[in-house]
Amino acid sequence: MDHHFRYREAVAIYALGSREPKIHETAFIHPEAVIIGSVEIGADSTIWAGAVLRGDDGEIKIGMRTSIQDNSVIHTMPATPTIVGDDCVIGHLVHLESCTIESGAQVSSGAIVLHRAVVGTGAIVGANSVVLNDMVVPPGALAVGSPAVIKEGRARKDDISSGVDVYVKKGKFFAANLRKIRD
Repeated sequence: MDHHFRYREAVAIYALGSREPKIHETAFIHPEAVIIGSVEIGADSTIWAGAVLRGDDGEIKIGMRTSIQDNSVIHTMPATPTIVGDDCVIGHLVHLESCTIESGAQVSSGAIVLHRAVVGTGAIVGANSVVLNDMVVPPGALAVGSPAVIKEGRARKDDISSGVDVYVKKGKFFAANLRKIRD
């Protein structure tokens, strides 16, 4: 476990006043990710390069086996936390703001999910789509477009579960093998 400790030392994890991140020991946090304040990250989850999770005004909760991929931004507001459940895939360049992503859902690359929106279990938000304030994407639905249009029953749950498996394995590989060779 010594390698695990060394990689953690290089990660940008910040307390903000009394707000301090809680990160499960099996989570992989890329050294170029930034975690600030009231952020909780569950077991076997992965936070990738350039991702910023900023729990300054409220809480952010990331469940187990969830990937927050490169350059995504997760933020929150005082009255509404940002919650991402277990077994979720949050793609590259995603912005989540004071919303709920239920377990087993996917938010694809470049998508935005805004205040008080809910993405249901097994639902997928398509790439570059925008889920506006207070929208609900029902379980198993596909939300596509800007603003997003709901297509009931169109999500492919196998795509989500295979993405979860890939990123859990990738996180374990990176935790064991990633090393910086040059500044």
